[in-house]
Amino acid sequence: MSHVIVVGGGPAGLSGALFTAKNGLDTTLFDTDRTWMRSAHLFNYLGIESIDGTAFLDVARAQVDEFGVDRNQDQQVTGMTKNGSEFHVTAEETTYAADYVVLATGTNRDLAASLGCAFTDDDVVDVDVTMETSVENAYATGAMVRLEEWQAVISAGDGAAAALNILSKETGEPFHDFDTPADAE
Repeated sequence: MSHVIVVGGGPAGLSGALFTAKNGLDTTLFDTDRTWMRSAHLFNYLGIESIDGTAFLDVARAQVDEFGVDRNQDQQVTGMTKNGSEFHVTAEETTYAADYVVLATGTNRDLAASLGCAFTDDDVVDVDVTMETSVENAYATGAMVRLEEWQAVISAGDGAAAALNILSKETGEPFHDFDTPADAE
């Protein structure tokens, strides 16, 4: 089974982790809890009339936990390298291996830079439409890839796009995560 490591516990990271874990990939998430969502209130998030950012995080974290994400709360990733096709991610003096990484660290682009990801002239991480960086199987999302276009629902969509591309690579065909009412029973 392929292993995905997600770095960041805001809407982008939680969304990416949800989709990969829900669809059978071993997923580890590192969350320092420094997301802007702690000071947000969502009125403009599709499907949600009004929710405090902290309450939203509580619901989203419970959801990823239900799908078996190995969520490492308050653990900061301090290093990341790629050796062949494998990523080595260091947190709390422990190194983890992964086939894919999803970077969701807000405006902090240090890990992307240390991994060797290309940047645009605006100094944001350069990604394609699937959120993949110039480093194969490394994805960047949310505020890392946008110049002053920061919005929770966009970030969540970026995380989902990265996850669906990973799942497409794993299955060898376009992957669609489309549930029906019967799936919820």
